[in-house]
Amino acid sequence: METIIREGSPKTPYVRLDGEKGLIEIKGRSIPENSVEFYKPLIDWLDSYGNQPLDSTSVNVQLEYFNTSSSKCILDIFKKLELIYKKGSKVHINWYYEEDDEDMFEAGEDYQSIINIPFTMIEMEE
Repeated sequence: METIIREGSPKTPYVRLDGEKGLIEIKGRSIPENSVEFYKPLIDWLDSYGNQPLDSTSVNVQLEYFNTSSSKCILDIFKKLELIYKKGSKVHINWYYEEDDEDMFEAGEDYQSIINIPFTMIEMEE
């Protein structure tokens, strides 16, 4: 499975999709001009990965900010991961947030309430 790495920019997050290690990372800011266009290759990759996922997949999400259109795309990613989880693979999401960032904490809780995947909320010190 091909590994996809996208370096972050002021408007887009760093992304790593590693099918050999079962590791997905999304870090930084997500305010792309076109969220659907930015996230589509990631969702397509997850479709392929979902056909033959590893026994265990770890997802690390460490966003400092994301806009509304990105939040929908992130939910789409989590829904793809939920399908993998329902097929019997282990999937675990680590949601990182800074200790004084209530918005990011609440966003993680919102996703956790929608998606049926083990979620760990991880507070980071600044």
